[in-house]
Amino acid sequence: MEVLHRCCAGLDVHQKSVVACVRVQRDGRAEHEVRTFGTLTRELEELSAWLTARGCTHVAMEATGVFWKPVWYVLEPAFELVLANAGHIRNVPGRKTDVNDATWISDLLAHGLITASFVPDTTIQQMRTLTRTRKQLVRERAKHVQRLHKILETANVKIGSVVSDLMGFSGRAILEALAAGESDPARLIDRTTGRLRASREHLEEAVRGYVTDHHRFMLRLHLDQIDGLDRAIAKVDEEVDRVVEPFRICVEQLTSIPGVSDVVAQVIVSEIGTDMSRFPTAGHLRSWAGLCPRNDESAGKRRSTRLRKGGNWLKTTLVQAAWSAARKKDSYLQAQFLRLKSRRGPKKAVIAVAASILTAAYHMLQEGTFYEDPGANYFTHRDRERSKNRLVQRLAKLGYQVEIQEVA
Repeated sequence: MEVLHRCCAGLDVHQKSVVACVRVQRDGRAEHEVRTFGTLTRELEELSAWLTARGCTHVAMEATGVFWKPVWYVLEPAFELVLANAGHIRNVPGRKTDVNDATWISDLLAHGLITASFVPDTTIQQMRTLTRTRKQLVRERAKHVQRLHKILETANVKIGSVVSDLMGFSGRAILEALAAGESDPARLIDRTTGRLRASREHLEEAVRGYVTDHHRFMLRLHLDQIDGLDRAIAKVDEEVDRVVEPFRICVEQLTSIPGVSDVVAQVIVSEIGTDMSRFPTAGHLRSWAGLCPRNDESAGKRRSTRLRKGGNWLKTTLVQAAWSAARKKDSYLQAQFLRLKSRRGPKKAVIAVAASILTAAYHMLQEGTFYEDPGANYFTHRDRERSKNRLVQRLAKLGYQVEIQEVA
């Protein structure tokens, strides 16, 4: 097999150590030299100096948690780095040692057999960290709201049945009063805005319960946690707004897609970047994001078309945006959702809409354009004859005899 890199290195990265194997091709045979370094900054700098002294030009390593990142930052200025998916370069079972792993990675790199993982530039990585942190904080806040519901149910206070948003103005006012010791239903309802749909009698019965000092303590505890998380989310939003400034135009372009808000657009930019040359086609991007069916075929039979696991940060955000886009009236994405929902069900239909949003984002970022909706009649015009036959068949199943006559 042809050797592409005559002097390269493979790294087996761990939390406290890095096993490095330098592979040099001389006179038709490969020579390997292995050394182990620590992961302190000084030791990583020694690793960089050792690789430079051996004449290495390319270095490959596995994506092991977050341990690869400091190694990457130290070596990036001096070498051509390749980050490999650990599942793609797994060696033969039964020969697993750190030295063998480093040697195996160097051999694969020398022959060009490693598909490099996508590693964005530093600014995009910072933005990605912020958007992922924001999502984690929002999830944690939602958990505290769920715990509030649980506490209210144990006290037989049925606010959730009369207030659509427990943390809205009226719901929060009732919670604050309950935590402060108020138990009179009339006084609790007086604290609301007066615009709740339920009648006052129903509202008073809903907030009448058996609230103990323990319930009040727990309510106060979770309300304070929610307030702290709200402040943290606000700080993250401010920092994201500052970091996203160089990509403001890209965010504005993406928000022209139905269902894509500013937050969703920021997540898309932070996850895939703005340079679409990293992905040869939109299909490669969809596959990388985990939004296309897998290829699992044997003996001419397709065994599974399930989506692959992974891509949770981008995939979940796109699916949320797809549900919003499916409710946009007279739009291409809603037409696509309804067209697939009748045949494949809502879950597969919304995944298809999410894939369409990502495809549109790919072309928009590549060409620097805004979204142009093909319209709700796109599929009808594209498949006019098929649509006609399908509608005739549906009417025939209902017991009607149809005669087609084209309007001039």
